[in-house]
Amino acid sequence: MSQSTQFAVETLDGQAAAHAEAAFRSVYAEAFAEPPYEETEADVSAAFRRFRSQTRKSTFVGALATHDGEPIGMAYGYPLSPKTGWWDQLTEPVPEDMRREDGHRTFGLMELAVRAHWRRQGIARRLHDTLLANSNAERVLLNVRPDSEPAVAAYRSWGYRKVGDAQPWPGAPLHDVMLLPLRADQPERSPCPG
Repeated sequence: MSQSTQFAVETLDGQAAAHAEAAFRSVYAEAFAEPPYEETEADVSAAFRRFRSQTRKSTFVGALATHDGEPIGMAYGYPLSPKTGWWDQLTEPVPEDMRREDGHRTFGLMELAVRAHWRRQGIARRLHDTLLANSNAERVLLNVRPDSEPAVAAYRSWGYRKVGDAQPWPGAPLHDVMLLPLRADQPERSPCPG
């Protein structure tokens, strides 16, 4: 039996994800310690202060991949509120019809990571699809560092297209902002080349 058939993916609401914080954190810390991220323990602590706040959202959805009870991958996100600041982080404005949010239109994919030993086995895609399985969103939005070439390539192969560049926090490197339409009636609009 191959490794790829030996993992399980579980969907978690905010309360369950908060109880599983150690599992999410262990995957995140390992994956984002690698280049190009090179996150420190202080960076991980800051990310999980945000995680605790995010898990309190009633619309939060998490997914945790495990093998023999050990966490090997994680993902989480939630629909963007009408007051989201996500679109304000772009270096160039996008059309108003693209940035309009109503609390249901766009699912924001906050994090997706798989431990190195388990990559290239379909786990990231399964985590992604599990998060979106019960979503009524029209589209998914995410930020990814362009120098994280495997992640960018995976997102592109799943149908995401770049719509702009953003600096998600002061001092952060520029990130590609990528959008995935989830419904056939939601065509890709104004994608950036590249």
